Amino acid sequence: MSFGSFSEGGVTQPMAEINTTPLVDVMLVLLVIFIITIPVLHQAVPIDLPQVSSQKIEDKPVVIQLALDAEGRYYLDGAPVQRSEVESRFAAIATRNPELHLRADRGTRYEKVTDILAAAQKAGINRIAFVTESSS
Repeated sequence: MSFGSFSEGGVTQPMAEINTTPLVDVMLVLLVIFIITIPVLHQAVPIDLPQVSSQKIEDKPVVIQLALDAEGRYYLDGAPVQRSEVESRFAAIATRNPELHLRADRGTRYEKVTDILAAAQKAGINRIAFVTESSS
């Protein structure tokens, strides 16, 4: 292994060797670390866990379908209803954690939509979906 000198009198050439000793040292240290830690990771405490049988509970959420047309009429689950009936239905079903699927006509006033959202929030309905159609 040759080292370059700082002498100004002679012709100096760049060192053409790569010193691999630090690389080998680091690799050996990592190998030793892995050899020591891998058996530790595979040790487990043997315990006898109880065996039980259970079934998954299929609890589907209650869905409220509410539609608003351009004239401001309300349709709850396909049937026309008055505004006061919508609020009482929200209050009656709010304990079952329902989903509100809101369909509003393109010409519906924004005030009507916000009125329904406020009534749903007042009743405690916090899962609301806006149903739309794709443009294709």
